[in-house]
Amino acid sequence: MKDVDYRLQLVRGFLEEARQDFAGGRWRAAVSGSVLAVENAGVGVLMLFGVAPTTHRPGEHLTRLMGEGTLSAEVAGMIGQLLPLFERHGSHQKMLTKYGDEEGYRLPWDIFGEEDAREAFASAETAMRIASDIAAVISSSGGKA
Repeated sequence: MKDVDYRLQLVRGFLEEARQDFAGGRWRAAVSGSVLAVENAGVGVLMLFGVAPTTHRPGEHLTRLMGEGTLSAEVAGMIGQLLPLFERHGSHQKMLTKYGDEEGYRLPWDIFGEEDAREAFASAETAMRIASDIAAVISSSGGKA
């Protein structure tokens, strides 16, 4: 669980930075931190099942894991709540926060506004809560999902 705890600490750190960026009106930075929080929450959940932490697409791996039919209904339900967050705040959004829309010549600061930051931050908080809940369920069941 040390690896999972590390990931959840990353989530908390990125959430705190996103909170500060939001308060400062730095919308792109708030979205970026929130996206990293969502991603790390997903990677933390994957690590509970022995998946290596090198993935940047936790939603794909969690979808496969759910398809195996080995998860309890409770854990599968929680993962099901996470999946839309990975879809919305995945690699594409992460790339937009870093590089903007290169084809349309739109800079990252021109792409993201207050509502984008608010929505991304709310998603990151949700991802943190669900990932923590999944870790608690698995921990209390002796490692069984």
